[in-house]
Amino acid sequence: MAERVATQLPRGRHGLSREQVEHDQRLRILVGMAEAMLDKGYVGTPVAEVIKRAGVSRETFYQLYADKLDSFLAAFDLVGDLLVDRLATSLGGDGDPLARLERAMTEYFETLAAEPAYARLFLVEVHAAGAPAIARRAVIQERIVDALVDLLDARSDEGRFACQVLVAAISAMVTGPLVTGDPAALRVLSPRVVAHARRLHEAGVFSARR
Repeated sequence: MAERVATQLPRGRHGLSREQVEHDQRLRILVGMAEAMLDKGYVGTPVAEVIKRAGVSRETFYQLYADKLDSFLAAFDLVGDLLVDRLATSLGGDGDPLARLERAMTEYFETLAAEPAYARLFLVEVHAAGAPAIARRAVIQERIVDALVDLLDARSDEGRFACQVLVAAISAMVTGPLVTGDPAALRVLSPRVVAHARRLHEAGVFSARR
């Protein structure tokens, strides 16, 4: 998802603007946060571990972020925006609604399997980070629900609720494989979720009217 910056900034004159340097430092901190939590979880990840993985000084960290939660929320926002953008791209383009839904679900599960650090941050560690993080998660989920409502023309209260249940169910089902580090289990879920969504669509659940 996020570009991995493997090396530290060059010492001395490097020709980068202050804004470019800060962007690089922020990105490395956010990547360091995600990678550290993959090993130790939110609660078990101290700022010192994030700093070590990011290759920045403690002073730099606290110039950019108020504390660990602040940097976690920034990382969460980055991952959430990238994930929603990928879903939006997959939902667009050619094909009927179910074909586009299948394309989006395949992309979603493949992303989770291929990017376990970011997936775990977004779907698992968000709960450990507390109320502010969970509130942001709810906003992202509603953005995904909105996209499904548009795709499936689920304009009624019942139709929207069906989309909300589908999104919530997927989030719950992927938690176990993410915690145990089982990407194969994530990939197996994709066709089953698509088949279930297809059955719901054919049964008229998304288009239900009062």
